[in-house]
Amino acid sequence: MRSSGYVLLAVLWTAVFAVGQAGLPQAPHMGTIEGTVVDINGGTVPKATVVLQGASTNDHRVLQTDDNGFFRFDGIEPGISHAVQVSASGLKSWTSDAIVLKPGQSFIVSGIVLAVAPVETSVNAVTQAEVAVEQVKQQEKQRVAGIIPNFYVSYDHDAVPLTPRLKFRLALKALTDPVTIAAFGMNAAIYQAAGYPSYEQGAAGYGKRLGATFAGGYSKILIGDAVLPSLLHQDPRYFYQGTGTTKSRLLHALSTPIFTRGDDGRREINWSDLGGDIASGALANAYYPKQDRGGSLVVRSALIGMGGRAAMGVFQEFVLRKMTTHSGDSH
Repeated sequence: MRSSGYVLLAVLWTAVFAVGQAGLPQAPHMGTIEGTVVDINGGTVPKATVVLQGASTNDHRVLQTDDNGFFRFDGIEPGISHAVQVSASGLKSWTSDAIVLKPGQSFIVSGIVLAVAPVETSVNAVTQAEVAVEQVKQQEKQRVAGIIPNFYVSYDHDAVPLTPRLKFRLALKALTDPVTIAAFGMNAAIYQAAGYPSYEQGAAGYGKRLGATFAGGYSKILIGDAVLPSLLHQDPRYFYQGTGTTKSRLLHALSTPIFTRGDDGRREINWSDLGGDIASGALANAYYPKQDRGGSLVVRSALIGMGGRAAMGVFQEFVLRKMTTHSGDSH
């Protein structure tokens, strides 16, 4: 029994060895799919990823092209739809039409040409209105010595025009600032000391003068810097020149009461500020004491307004730029 066992073992070992040496023959009905991947210039594409996709999502095989751009799938069952998908870095992917092999067929996939992939760029479209909002946010930080509001000056000569909404926003920002309110109180105190307008003295008189100061300031800024600029399409800001001769800068500053920039960028008569001064003076006739009313009040309001803007323009051009915080680095 022991010797017969050795013989059986030897026979089995010989059979296994013979099969191993001969290999298992491929079923004759299986087919192959092969091809060569090239780019648009005719050069072969090595290391391209090739996927053979069967009828189901789980039926797929993946390989890479060799150094000559060649690939080959063996042992493909006939009668089943397959597709070849090719991709490579920096090139557009390519997919074949459906391929259904006949038994034993060797199919060569032709026309595998990978074009250069388009460069995808992300462009953020920013509107002028959005740019204007950011500019106003910057202007609302501008303060002389870090304290006094200096919102109505643009240090960007090419600033985009303000929308009506932003013109009102800037006006309300200036009017509700604590420093502005404190300045109104000081102005009323100066009027109290000068006895103008002709209200009585004491707390009651100061209260009336304070009310008149608020009414005049609010009407002037709201009408001259928001309402009329919106209706007339004019920009209420002072545009800092900063360059050129001293004479040209001085003329630019002094012309502020007469000329302004339109929303279209053109130089125009400053009807907005002039109209604001006149409207403020006309409204003052409704609450000033009788002896202070009249046409002279309107004229005086307009002249004071023009003189004040001319003086402020000179200060903006030659003094306040260096004293203003958060004024940007445009110049």
